[in-house]
Amino acid sequence: MTLRKKAKGKPPKTGRRKATPRKRANAPKVARSNRSAATSAETEVARLRRERDEALERQTATDDILKVIANSPSDVQPVFDAIAASARRVLGGFSSVVTRVVGGELHLAAFTTAKDGGREVLEGIFPAPLSSSEVVHARVVRSGQIVVQADTEAEGDDVSRNVARARGFRSMLVVPMLRDGSPIGTIAVTKTEPQRFDNNTIGLLKTFADQAVIAIENARLFNEVQAKTRDLSESLQQQTATADVLKVISRSAFDLQSVFDTLTASATQLCEADYGIIFLRKEDTFYAHATSGAKSTLLDFLKANPRRLSDKSMVPRVARTGAVVHIPDRLLDPDYEFVGVDQALGSVARAMLGVPLLRNGTAEGVFVLGRYEPKPFTQRQIELIESFSDQAVIAIENVRLFEEVQARTRELAQSLDDLRTAQDRLVQTEKLASLGQLTAGIAHEIKNPLNFVNNFSALSVELVDEMNDVLADASLEAKKRQELDEIRELLKSNLEKVVQHGKRADSIVRNMLLHSREGSGEMRDADINGLVEESLNLAYHGARAEKSGFNITLQREFDASAGSAELFPQEITRALLNLISNGFYAATRRKLENDEAGFEPILSATTRNLGASVEIRIRDNGTGIPPEVKAKMFNPFFTTKPAGEGTGLGLSMTHDIIVKQHGGTIRVDTERGVFTEFIVTLPRAPGVHDIQRNTK
Repeated sequence: MTLRKKAKGKPPKTGRRKATPRKRANAPKVARSNRSAATSAETEVARLRRERDEALERQTATDDILKVIANSPSDVQPVFDAIAASARRVLGGFSSVVTRVVGGELHLAAFTTAKDGGREVLEGIFPAPLSSSEVVHARVVRSGQIVVQADTEAEGDDVSRNVARARGFRSMLVVPMLRDGSPIGTIAVTKTEPQRFDNNTIGLLKTFADQAVIAIENARLFNEVQAKTRDLSESLQQQTATADVLKVISRSAFDLQSVFDTLTASATQLCEADYGIIFLRKEDTFYAHATSGAKSTLLDFLKANPRRLSDKSMVPRVARTGAVVHIPDRLLDPDYEFVGVDQALGSVARAMLGVPLLRNGTAEGVFVLGRYEPKPFTQRQIELIESFSDQAVIAIENVRLFEEVQARTRELAQSLDDLRTAQDRLVQTEKLASLGQLTAGIAHEIKNPLNFVNNFSALSVELVDEMNDVLADASLEAKKRQELDEIRELLKSNLEKVVQHGKRADSIVRNMLLHSREGSGEMRDADINGLVEESLNLAYHGARAEKSGFNITLQREFDASAGSAELFPQEITRALLNLISNGFYAATRRKLENDEAGFEPILSATTRNLGASVEIRIRDNGTGIPPEVKAKMFNPFFTTKPAGEGTGLGLSMTHDIIVKQHGGTIRVDTERGVFTEFIVTLPRAPGVHDIQRNTK
């Protein structure tokens, strides 16, 4: 590589002109001017950088405060803390204070301090009345104007100087927080040296004040929205609970327990109670009917220990006043007494709420809620329980009205049944009257020719006897006399059978006439025991007069409280005579047919008071009645006696008298070869009292 050597000697001439002496003389002045311009430029750049940094710091502080506002929509305290810290840092202050108007007083919201002991002095002057002339923050709130104290020692009052000395500052700037032109608080910044605050500082502090107002307004609006949301949510819950209760009421109109269980459960949940109880009143005593949230032992305890109106517990107190009783802390209520309930609850109930179930101004029951902690119930919760109490009263009233309607319906149904029964009796009476007239007519028509048959039969028997007397002296061949005697005996035998059956037919006709009778007299009160006793005596003496040697043991067991009944005495006596006579027949027949050793015919008569009716029992120890006979024994012309011994009308007539005429019942209990018992039940007063039976 070839290196170029530097030429020695003088440099070559060039085409440039040499500087003249004049120009060389001005060169120092130009240099000084350039240096001055550079210095000014550097100063301007530094100023611009400083302003940029300050603006950036202020913008950063504003952004930080806005972030805090965004992150704390419901709590302004973090915003106040951030504003106090930013005001001190950005403005280069020594300390800062944020105050807020609350309830007519000025309260300390946030502050920063850099000196021990200043905190106590600052907190000692707040809260301050807005009328205070010693607290500069109060004056700013009243005037709405900015206050600048360049030197607290020279311009401040005694309070300001004492606070400044305690906190270690000499100058102070206080800016009001304005909302719609009205002060709602202040922001203050201090410095350690006496100085005036420039417009930029004042403007920035006013910006912080505006941000504080925005935060307060946001929090207020947010809390209002939250409160309205809570109100709407609570209202929705209450409406839902009310709708559920109304559904239960509509679906369980006749089941109060379901309604009460739903009410107590809903009230306990919505009112944040630990338990709920519904008491219902019976005279002056209140019984627990439903609980929610409490042990089953509580309901058992309350049922065994009902609350009385004179007690000093919650329920009687509400019932006596007829108003809501709210006890925030039961332990602080000297008038409350309820021994044993805490043991039954398993804990001590502190807060209690009692709401009356009012109907026509009277407490029909009490709705009680309780809490184990002394936490008062809110007005909204009290109103909710009042609404639930009204619904409980509506449910009680619905059940009462339903029961009244049901009772009235039953009464109307019973009246309708009575009317139908009366109508049936009237129809039956008319039928019996018509049938009786027809039977009487037929019987009378039969009786006349029957009398002729009976009379001429008896007369023919006498004529046969006379013929025998005439023929006794006649001379006849033995054969003819024998034939004639046979004819005479046969004729006499036939006539005797005609007489026998004629008498039976006559008895049937007499019974038909008796059966067709409609009785006599009117219904009247008759002593039951007296009727039965009279019937026994008539039947017994009648049987002894008809058959010599007749004997039977009569047993009586009369209820002294049997009393009287409204009836036709003659008809009932006739029915009882039929039953007693049948008992006589069955008992004596058993003795004759079986010839049992030691057997004694017995007939017993018993009466018993059944309240609205009376019972009569006629029992014999005779032959009993076979099942096939028992099924038809009350049919007309069906007899339980052997052929030729009964007409078959006695039991039929007895049934009509007891059942159709008097509206009673007749039953038969029997065992073949052991006993037969007729059980007659007669009402004290028949359904229709104006049914009269006319004597024909």
